[in-house]
Amino acid sequence: MVDRRGSTWVFGYGSLIYKTGFDFLRCERAAVRGWQRRFWQGSHDHRGTPEAPGRVVTLVPAARAVCTGIAYLVEPAVFDYLDHREKNGYRRQPVEIALTDTGEVCAGVTYIAQEGNPAYLGPAPMEELARHIAASRGPSGSNMDYVLELAESLEAMGERDEHVSELARRLKEFSRPV
Repeated sequence: MVDRRGSTWVFGYGSLIYKTGFDFLRCERAAVRGWQRRFWQGSHDHRGTPEAPGRVVTLVPAARAVCTGIAYLVEPAVFDYLDHREKNGYRRQPVEIALTDTGEVCAGVTYIAQEGNPAYLGPAPMEELARHIAASRGPSGSNMDYVLELAESLEAMGERDEHVSELARRLKEFSRPV
């Protein structure tokens, strides 16, 4: 039996869906209400560089939205890893997480990058987002791969996020041979 005292649920909605990199006690499909995924955060350290940041997802408030992802029950030591991984403008945000399979609702945290942080890029038209992402690359690989992997992971979960799906569709058009 695992001692779960001090453990915390962490909601992943971007690369944490397909690339964990840490140990967890439980993993469940999950959702948070009142938030939507948007490619509004700059990435200077993973999918871009300080000179040419890529774009990665953050959550932005949206009253009627439901964002799906994965929740991980983690021990406190995991936050050393997560805080370092999400250091480029992200901060912990308390959220109520609905576990999809069990129906359980629990308190937890997620990482969001709010407007005003040094790496925040903000909204842009979809075509501009796609062009920016198609041209970006960083130590963790191409920014396009990040978007396509997220879109494929959501699809494999049976979930659809219109923002991610539309962006992936446009990026695939850029990569088609002419």
